[in-house]
Amino acid sequence: MSFSEIKELSAEVSDMLKAWQKAYGIKFSPSFSITGGEPFLRKDLFEIISEITNHGFEIYLLSNGILINKEKASRLSELGVKGVQVSIEGPEMIHDLIRGRNSFASSIKGVLCLLDSGMRVTLNVTLSKINAGYFMRLITLASSLGVQRLGFSRLVPSGRGAGMLTKMLGKEKIEDIYDEIFSLNSSVPEIVTGDPVASQMHSSSEEDYAGVVPLGGCAAGISGLTILPDGTVTPCRRMPIPIGNVRKDRLREIWATSEVLERLRNKSSYKGKCGRCRRWSNCRGCRAIAYAYSQSKGKADFLAEDPQCFID
Repeated sequence: MSFSEIKELSAEVSDMLKAWQKAYGIKFSPSFSITGGEPFLRKDLFEIISEITNHGFEIYLLSNGILINKEKASRLSELGVKGVQVSIEGPEMIHDLIRGRNSFASSIKGVLCLLDSGMRVTLNVTLSKINAGYFMRLITLASSLGVQRLGFSRLVPSGRGAGMLTKMLGKEKIEDIYDEIFSLNSSVPEIVTGDPVASQMHSSSEEDYAGVVPLGGCAAGISGLTILPDGTVTPCRRMPIPIGNVRKDRLREIWATSEVLERLRNKSSYKGKCGRCRRWSNCRGCRAIAYAYSQSKGKADFLAEDPQCFID
């Protein structure tokens, strides 16, 4: 997408949310998360950020940190970017094994530049059999760097991750790791995650919300959408199911009429454990993992149960 197309899109999204707020009395906290690939490969990244923030959106960046220097970090701070997430997969040896030789040192340099500029930084690790045993060492790393937050997510076996299907953790191991993580009660760094299954570990909600508008959990088609570089719209950046293209379709129309989104919002469409779960409206499992895992088994189904869910 060209800069002018992105400019038009940000205005469209702003107008759409204002119309909803006026019509339904809904209060929004709108934000854009700019990721990739690697967002810093885009030459007009700062112009894009400036344009989107002018419409009142908060901006978050997801990066590998390698291309971030002092000048770029200062620019992000000046533009009011709310936070930057940098992928760190473990201590140096493990990170370089996963992301390439010498990438750890380059990423850490980027993190230090961000911190020096006063930016809020989250280190994020994608948990797999390769690095799960090193999470506690990342707490020490984050603390020593002065990073404010340490996040974790699960491996989604799609895209370049499709070849790592055998590296997915079993549900019992996921439960053990999450128990250990949440027992830490760390405040510096703060431990965070967007994993809907993890969010249910200490939830006392047992009410069946069938037929009720979802309140939380997986964002796919509920509280967020992904727009790819060519304008293609998908429910999630890890779930490559095209539901329209902003170059020819109105985003509001996609949101309201997509059959895929409608099924994501309907509990009766879900399969297996997720379809029966009393916590559905606050979780729904990770739709990207469910889709990729079912695809690896020969039948791609974005409504399949989350294969790593251990919540009863």
